[in-house]
Amino acid sequence: MRFPHCIVHCIYLLYCIFSPDGIIYERSRESQLEDDLRKPYTYEEAIEAAGFGWFHALLLLACGWANASDAVEILCVSFLLPTARCDLHLSTADMGWLTSSIFLGMMIGGYVWGSLADREGRRKVLILSLTVNGIFGALASLSPYFWLFLLLRFISGIGVGGSVPVIFSYFSEFQPRSKRGAMISGLATFWMAGNILAAGLAWLIIPNTSLYFQLGKFQFQSWRLFVVLCSIPSCSSAFVFAFLLPESPRFLMEAGQEEKAIKVFRQIFSCNNQKKKHTFAVTRLKLTTVTDGEKSSSKTRLQRFQQQVHQSWDPFVRIFTAPHTSRSILLFIIFFSISFGYYGLWMWFPELFGRIEKTKGSPCSNVSHQSNSGKLENVTCYPVNTAVYQQGFLTAAANLPGNVLTILVMDVIGGRILLSASLLLSGISVFFIWLVKNKIQSLVVTCLFSAISVTAWNALDVLGTELYPTQLRSSALGFFTGVGRVAAILGNLTFAQLVDIHCAVPILLVSVLLFTGGLAALKLPDTKNIDLE
Repeated sequence: MRFPHCIVHCIYLLYCIFSPDGIIYERSRESQLEDDLRKPYTYEEAIEAAGFGWFHALLLLACGWANASDAVEILCVSFLLPTARCDLHLSTADMGWLTSSIFLGMMIGGYVWGSLADREGRRKVLILSLTVNGIFGALASLSPYFWLFLLLRFISGIGVGGSVPVIFSYFSEFQPRSKRGAMISGLATFWMAGNILAAGLAWLIIPNTSLYFQLGKFQFQSWRLFVVLCSIPSCSSAFVFAFLLPESPRFLMEAGQEEKAIKVFRQIFSCNNQKKKHTFAVTRLKLTTVTDGEKSSSKTRLQRFQQQVHQSWDPFVRIFTAPHTSRSILLFIIFFSISFGYYGLWMWFPELFGRIEKTKGSPCSNVSHQSNSGKLENVTCYPVNTAVYQQGFLTAAANLPGNVLTILVMDVIGGRILLSASLLLSGISVFFIWLVKNKIQSLVVTCLFSAISVTAWNALDVLGTELYPTQLRSSALGFFTGVGRVAAILGNLTFAQLVDIHCAVPILLVSVLLFTGGLAALKLPDTKNIDLE
């Protein structure tokens, strides 16, 4: 007896519904997969889907080299002072202005480049700022006059002012949340590499006075070759960003450029998964809505100019409005304290080492006497004292323990605690610089300060990128970098005015400021493992 056709169809339909291999079940799985592909991904979801691997390692090397180039360009002035002071006929006050000039440029550059990076893109700003840094840094080597050397170092500083804050914004926007703290700490360690590179080049090149030639009345001494070599990292970094690296996907999403952002995510995915056959599944992203005012192209030239001025100024106003007010005030205090202390002291280490070599005692025991013209009398720069550069190299190398510690514990205890502890300990170590009585004690204390203070800078780099949303991040970092540059200028000028008269005063002032910054850091919010806004 044959079953009626209706019963057969019913049995088959039930099989299709409940069987794991059935048609309807299969279609539901395909539908679910299609829904997943069509679902718009947030930035954090897309960067996690892109994976973590070779792309991030290569990005760390490229951005790290750019960070190192900034360190080289900033610190090279401090290493050439013991020799260049004679060739450029510098007084102690002149040396203070020379070390301050690059920070004045960085202050201006931080405001200009930071705002541009939030509107025009991180990559473009990095290319331009690194190029300005490298070219004008190299041109300074050809200057026969102090005023021209000062001007070129100032313009070079404008370039550094763009690359220092923007490089951290750019780099952080490629990192998945779970790796962000350690990776930014890794990027910050390249400052140590630049510091060691500058100290090593100074030790290798400047004492070698045979590296000398003369063109008419112009004398190209070994320290001028050192200045040229210090510009190479910046120029090479600009080339890498121009031809090898993409724009930040986070910035592209904020700018509403979905296709370009997805293309960058795919590049990250393909580089991280070279041996795997599956493809990047993200096809849609959650973008920031662009307002009609931003889309309008029918405005007059005056209106567009007014809008650009407003767009440039608005981020800096928003930094100090709720909900960012308290954290911005605290960061203002911290950036001022650490920059005044670190740069005010660090840029004068070679000079202090030179004084220790001459007196075989405390750096404050050798008081130089100046003539009525303000120029130093009875100062000899040749033969070059190699020990000064050897001590500078050892002090720079002392950064290594602090950098290793930062990478290991940043994601464990968080940047706030690490920043506070390192600032407090730095203040204590600086206090003992005033008390040292011989060369060995001085070297030990300065190396201790070097190891501890670099931890504070690394923690501050991480906190700075995590405390502000994408549309304010580069502007905020640019602003606070500018605050730091003002502090660095004041620190250098303070040392220049007092180091020959009351050497203990600037050293003790640095100790107090670092301690103040450490207490302020305790009030910052904890950003450990948070999402980037």
